[in-house]
Parts: sequence; structure tokens; C-alpha cells
Amino acid sequence: MRALLVEDEPEMARSIGVKLGRSGFVADSVGTIADARESLRLHRYAFALLDRRLPDGDGITLLPDMRRRQPGIRILILTACDAVNERISGLDAGADDYMTKPFDSDELMARIRTCLRRPGADLLPPITIGSLSFDLNIRELSVAGRPVVLHRRELALIDVLARHAGRVVLRTTLLEEIYGFDDEVQANALNILVSRMRRRLSELNAGVEIHSARGIGYMLTKPST
Repeated sequence: MRALLVEDEPEMARSIGVKLGRSGFVADSVGTIADARESLRLHRYAFALLDRRLPDGDGITLLPDMRRRQPGIRILILTACDAVNERISGLDAGADDYMTKPFDSDELMARIRTCLRRPGADLLPPITIGSLSFDLNIRELSVAGRPVVLHRRELALIDVLARHAGRVVLRTTLLEEIYGFDDEVQANALNILVSRMRRRLSELNAGVEIHSARGIGYMLTKPST
């Protein structure tokens, strides 16, 4: 699941990005309203964390564009602007939640989960293939009813493949969904990730396979008989 972080303080952005990554999200970090608009044009985001005091203006001016481009996006304002009237103006502008700095990182993640569970957040039924079930809303994989813990990029890979089950997902699409702007991606990184995930699924007797369309991409499907 992809997140947009609009924060111009490098250390703060790095800290939040690490927390999001450890929770299984792919986070794209930008520092200006202009860069955020470009990111919204290029990618689809489940949620955004938005600072207000940015180099090119007040972050809440971005909210109408966010809602227009991606109606289902959840938006949490994360800012040092803590006056009551500022919190009210942020919520009235269309934010789903408003947190002030400094903040507790565990509370931040809890609020993100709450935002994603709210009505209007594009809730989808679980995808079931073989013994594998993937809940797209909470991003949880289970096999034969038992939860499976995955590393962040393994989770991102299954997320994309499950959403397109039975269809080939292009390599370029997988790379965009699994890796963030700042990730250093080796040429064979995706191949290694897929190979590792194939082994996990086989060990779990998940009843699915990841097929390769050579030079094109990968597809999640039931084994051929």
C-alpha cells in the first residue's frame, strides 16, 4: 500500500518514512506542494500525511487537488500548527484527521489504521486463491486460515499480485508499487524477491504459483493441472 508523505523537514520525513516502512507501507516523501501534486499525478495513494508549513505555501491548499485526483485517499494533517482554529480549518478543508507535533509514532500508526478503516476508504472483499487469502483492506495474508507474517517488500509484492490475480503484472508496475522514490533498487532485486516469495508460498502449501512472463512481468494463479 502506497503512502504520500509531504514533509519538508528531512529528519522528520526520514523518521516517519522508516516507521511507515516497518509497518509495510511504501512511502514516497516530498517536501513541497508542487512535488506532491506531481506525485499525485503519477501514483495512486491509499493515504497521505500532510504538513502545513511548507516552503511553497500552506499544505491545506493541496487538499482540493488531492480529493479531485484521488477521491478515496485518506488524508492526515501532521503539523506544528496546534491552535484550535488551525485544527478546525484543517478538518474543514477536508482532512480525515489532524495531529500536532511532537507526536507519538505508535499513535500516528493507530490513527492511520483508523483512517483506512473509515467508510469511503474503498473497502474490498478478501481475495482467495487456493489456500491463500489476502485481505486488501488490512493487508494481511493468511494460508488455510492462519496469518502469515511477511517482510515489507514481500507484503507489497503479494498485495500487487493478488489485486491482479490471474493477470500478468508488468515489471515496471511492480517496481513502482514495491519500491519508494528513495530506494536504491538493484537490477535483479525484483527477481530475487519473487524467488524468495515462491519458496515461502511453496513451504506454506498455499496452493498458488507465481508465474513468470519472461521479460514482461509476473502473475499469481493456481497451479496448472
